[in-house]
Amino acid sequence: MSDYKVGAPSSWNAGRQLGAKRPLKRKEVWAIRFLLDQQGRLRDRALFNLAVDSKLRGCDLVKIRVCELRNGFQIRNRATVVQQKTGRPVQFEITKPTRSALNSWFADRPVRPDDFVFPSRVKRNRHLGTRQYARLVNRWVSAIGLKAADYGTHSLRRTKASIIYKQTGNLRAVQMLLGHSKIESTVRYLGVDIEDALELAEAVDI
Repeated sequence: MSDYKVGAPSSWNAGRQLGAKRPLKRKEVWAIRFLLDQQGRLRDRALFNLAVDSKLRGCDLVKIRVCELRNGFQIRNRATVVQQKTGRPVQFEITKPTRSALNSWFADRPVRPDDFVFPSRVKRNRHLGTRQYARLVNRWVSAIGLKAADYGTHSLRRTKASIIYKQTGNLRAVQMLLGHSKIESTVRYLGVDIEDALELAEAVDI
């Protein structure tokens, strides 16, 4: 006899696509950058670039303050953020395109060191919400023809990490960049399997 009951509430994940969200490919990263540039969306371009560079979770990305990225009026080459989930500091690089995007965003409005880099447009003295960030990511990927259900904020966290791993095979480096305490977490996060290991082995001649 079935346990299903007529009129029972549906589960929280009914109709949702579960599993890890896909990282973006290089051409998709550049397509989104081009789109945001064409539309003159200074905030979104700075947010997108910083998300890819920092490899931070959305909850950490939206809380970044100006003083964490800028020394005086100059954007740092590297920054450090304490992760909300683990309480551990993680360092990340701020590449030249990202520094340029941030400078353009800061020049568009007056900012103080303690201000959030991405303030809320609804609530004063608050940062951009994680839900709004997720909606922006969906909008960006949809605009370049990708299926929004396959992507999310974690896609941006995984993008550069997955590219680094595919180029180098260096799991330890990726673990440090993502701020994982265990290498097993990095393996699961990147979806590393035996096929990846064999491809790396086949590329080495002895």
